[in-house]
Amino acid sequence: MTMKNVMKWLVTITLTLLFGLYSCRKGDGTTTLKLAHSLDLSHPVHKGMVYMAQRCEEISGGKLKLEIYPSGQLGSEQQCLELLQIGSLSLTKVSSSVLESFTDNFRVFGLPYIFKSTEHAFRVLDGPIGKEILASSEPFLIKGLCFYDAGSRSFYTLNKPVNHPDDLSGLKIRVQKSIVAVQLVKSMGGSPTPIDWGELYTALQSGVVDGAENNPPSFYTSRHYEVCKYYSLNEHTMVPDVLVISLKVWNGLTDQQKAWLQQAADESVPVQRKLWSESVEESLKLVREAGVQITYPDKEPFAQKAAGIYELFKAQPVVYRLIQQIRDEEVKTDEQTDQYP
Repeated sequence: MTMKNVMKWLVTITLTLLFGLYSCRKGDGTTTLKLAHSLDLSHPVHKGMVYMAQRCEEISGGKLKLEIYPSGQLGSEQQCLELLQIGSLSLTKVSSSVLESFTDNFRVFGLPYIFKSTEHAFRVLDGPIGKEILASSEPFLIKGLCFYDAGSRSFYTLNKPVNHPDDLSGLKIRVQKSIVAVQLVKSMGGSPTPIDWGELYTALQSGVVDGAENNPPSFYTSRHYEVCKYYSLNEHTMVPDVLVISLKVWNGLTDQQKAWLQQAADESVPVQRKLWSESVEESLKLVREAGVQITYPDKEPFAQKAAGIYELFKAQPVVYRLIQQIRDEEVKTDEQTDQYP
């Protein structure tokens, strides 16, 4: 981190600490919670949270409100999470990969091709497995409220398409600060390079990295398509986003306020998923029009290359149990689909 960024962060944390003192105002009977994240205003996850804020105010009759600070106004994803832990920020959105550093449970989402379909993923996220994983971060003062769809992640690069794992050889690929993400790119022959999302455009533009991996809406809204002209939809992972609240803030709410907030979060999920689906189609159309070459490589060579990652978790009983449970849900999903052709 540069000195300029350090100073910016010091100013941000000072202001946010001051804001945090008033994140819950009860003098007039109204409680206001602050939600900060690093996404663009046009991003479907941001729009989902806007809907949640509207529903929260409607459900509570104006007694519980959310103020949203988008586009990294209060810091990066990691910085917002740190503020949330100390109770200076009420809510934030993080990729589930970020939560791997707190609890191993979230690592299952970064495993290559763990989900066989969107239906399979939603069945897991909306069911007992998803609830167990959300609760696993509470010992670290982070409470998960819901999962948002973040689609499938694929490789995009500066100078050539990645149509086979061998194409990653010698390429520096930006990854999230996730053990599984690092192992995945290594297994396919690339050189994983963790970089903050907010610094990635410059890193791509200057050639610090040769590419990255993410979903279509993020590829478009970040404007990374301006420098990366190859997008290979191998869809190696389906890593959800997580809406989280400071456990300190949550414990300070009344039971009624907790119910209002959880209901609003739950109701925002199907809305966000619909917005996401629409955004994927629109994003691919727009980046193609901007000159990006989109390819649809065979996924099997990628899956075979990365299969060894699963072996690493046999020594981790909690994660390996979750892997088996997620695979069991795949069978149930297939059976349900067969009943309704």
